[in-house]
Amino acid sequence: MTLTSRLPRSQSRGLTPYLLLGRVSNLPTVWTNTLAGVTLAGAPVGAGRIALLALAFSLLYTGGMYLNDAFDREIDARERPERPIPSGRVRAGSVFAIGFGLLGAGVLAVAWTPGAGPVAVGAALLLAGVITAYDAWHKANPLSPVVMGLCRVLVYVTAALAVAGGVGPAVWGGAAVLLAYLIGLTYVAKQENLTEVRNLWPLAFLAAPFLYAPPALPWTGVVAVLYLGFLGWVVYAVSWLVRPDRRDIRRAVVSLIAGISLLDALLIAGAGDPLRAVWAVGAFLLTLALQRWVPGT
Repeated sequence: MTLTSRLPRSQSRGLTPYLLLGRVSNLPTVWTNTLAGVTLAGAPVGAGRIALLALAFSLLYTGGMYLNDAFDREIDARERPERPIPSGRVRAGSVFAIGFGLLGAGVLAVAWTPGAGPVAVGAALLLAGVITAYDAWHKANPLSPVVMGLCRVLVYVTAALAVAGGVGPAVWGGAAVLLAYLIGLTYVAKQENLTEVRNLWPLAFLAAPFLYAPPALPWTGVVAVLYLGFLGWVVYAVSWLVRPDRRDIRRAVVSLIAGISLLDALLIAGAGDPLRAVWAVGAFLLTLALQRWVPGT
């Protein structure tokens, strides 16, 4: 069931296009990226600073999603005419204005975070620039999965810089496996309007977390459970790409997106914070619930 069918008709007309543009169901994965970046940085951080950073990255993510639709409006008119801009529910100019406004607000929120210095603000500006570059050129860019992955990597890096003033080996290691996972995910997402995945080899990038974790993370009970749970979820998601009778690329994509929070949970647990790992698992479940309400792609 989608958002349109759940809301009263008058409320649906007002809210639905904007929630769809922002893909707000995926925001919990941004919050766990924030939590992972902070945790891997190793600095003691209060809940208020984490919440402000999560807000900042939520604004940046949502702004990027708005700009994605604004730049893709002509392609969507052919392939996805139900999207808010080609269907006439929102004007492209308004979406551009809101998108860039949200990016600016996200950078300001990083700047307002206590302890965030000029380097962290510079990283936030870089993130806003990479988001814009991805949205403007991803359709014709064969390296767009790498650029998309860099957007999430910069959440880790910016969060670490904001709370610790530097980026240590744990952050870089986590960022590397997150980048690989996003490359595999984005490759699949680029083909969600097709009836089949033409090449399966980029899915090998999804294996990076499972190769990284055993030698790099302490093999505690919590880490082992999260490792196996995450592995099972990725296998489940990929299965939707190879089922000859029930192939569903879009379902694979939204499942892999939700799995970002499980990857964050695994890295957080490996950093020695099982409570935050539990919160990340909760965000994974919240993402799945919200994707039933607002489509995740």
